[in-house]
Amino acid sequence: MKEPQAVVVTGVYGVGKTTVVEEMAEQLEDTGLTFGAIDLDWLWWFNVPDLDDRAVDAVGLANLGAVASNYLGSGVSHLMLAGAIADDTDLAELGRAIRCPLRVVRLTLAYSEIENRLAGAVTTGRQVDLRQTKDWIQEDYGSGIGDLVIVNDRPVQAVAREILGWLGWD
Repeated sequence: MKEPQAVVVTGVYGVGKTTVVEEMAEQLEDTGLTFGAIDLDWLWWFNVPDLDDRAVDAVGLANLGAVASNYLGSGVSHLMLAGAIADDTDLAELGRAIRCPLRVVRLTLAYSEIENRLAGAVTTGRQVDLRQTKDWIQEDYGSGIGDLVIVNDRPVQAVAREILGWLGWD
């Protein structure tokens, strides 16, 4: 069996990571390529009072490792992850958790456009994300990573096709 392949689509909150990965999955549905899509936010979304960041990350990485292992064990050959990745250290931890090489696509978008996208989001969490995004953009969060950087200002179908083509998964 060929070695599994993986990509993480990263960027600040609201840039469209999950939406792009969802569209990539839709486009792969009829190709015969085996794949699994994973939204990293959900694997880290829990609350245990007094856990420090390191302990939270350990749980999230264990969750990722379990889901990736289940997918790969079932015959999946291509993993697509969506999540905000800060730096090479975080990226290396993800790679160890999924146990296969990881390519990185970083999505970018002007803050004003992200603000427009999230303005209608009704959850408290999305409003918190918007405030975090503003800080991250000012800090240049995640700017040092990305094998491919794409401005996500086109229809999602076009962005997904570009990524799949770059990966050779089309």
